[in-house]
Amino acid sequence: MKQILAPFVLSLALALPAVAQDRQAEPEDGFGLVERGMRLLFDNFIKELEPALGEMAEAMKELEPMARQLADLIGDVRFYEPPERLANGDIIIRRKADAPPPPDLPLPLPLPEARPPGDVTPQGQIDL
Repeated sequence: MKQILAPFVLSLALALPAVAQDRQAEPEDGFGLVERGMRLLFDNFIKELEPALGEMAEAMKELEPMARQLADLIGDVRFYEPPERLANGDIIIRRKADAPPPPDLPLPLPLPEARPPGDVTPQGQIDL
């Protein structure tokens, strides 16, 4: 009986460290799969968002001059109350009573080009 049991116990003793290593490797393999899946999901998400982000960047470039003018007019926003919308659609932004005097107005403000959307009139030509 000892002769049959000895090889079995010896092979079991040699196999246990390998089994323990495999069990420790499983969570890392699982995390690797999850990580790769999340990376694929994120990459596809970014690919879908790229066109929208490009359009948003173009819109921000168009709004930048007007936003700079507004920032020059307002100065520090902490000196203003939250905006109020009136029944007729007007929006009023009141200056706080304890705020220091507003910055001086810049001399004539250049008005942005008012061009209706979709207007494709080439420059230098006049539509009659």
